[in-house]
Amino acid sequence: GVVGAALRRKRAVVAAALELHRAGIAAAREAAPLQALCALGGRELAAIAGAVLEARLRCVPVLLDGFAGTASAAVLAAVRADALAHCFVAHRSAEPAHGRLLRHLEMLPLLDLGMRLGEASGAALAVGLLRCAVECHAGMATFAEAAVAGKLGE
Repeated sequence: GVVGAALRRKRAVVAAALELHRAGIAAAREAAPLQALCALGGRELAAIAGAVLEARLRCVPVLLDGFAGTASAAVLAAVRADALAHCFVAHRSAEPAHGRLLRHLEMLPLLDLGMRLGEASGAALAVGLLRCAVECHAGMATFAEAAVAGKLGE
């Protein structure tokens, strides 16, 4: 939602940070995405990336919420292409960069409601959707159970 002078200042700060850390990131080679996270991200972004990685190691699904959470996880995808195979995106936020990031990651959001609320509100909505989908799948009869097996071609 930032526009005008505030947006120009934000872009200038990001450009200056990239320039300041460009050599260190480039020198890291294979670890460049992780070095970029260390140089440009805060502790909370590193914590998100670490939690997503630990969930991957433990085969726990993850529901990414919003631009910051997705950007933190994207660092892992830059290191290894399948690093986010256990992740789902709760929603695409109204933040334009979030849509671009999701296209880059080739991930589709479960919801696209134009929200920019924060506080994991997209994930809270998506959890309900996922619970309904699991209940529907778990409660659905097979063709044999519903006595329709063999009748489709008739």
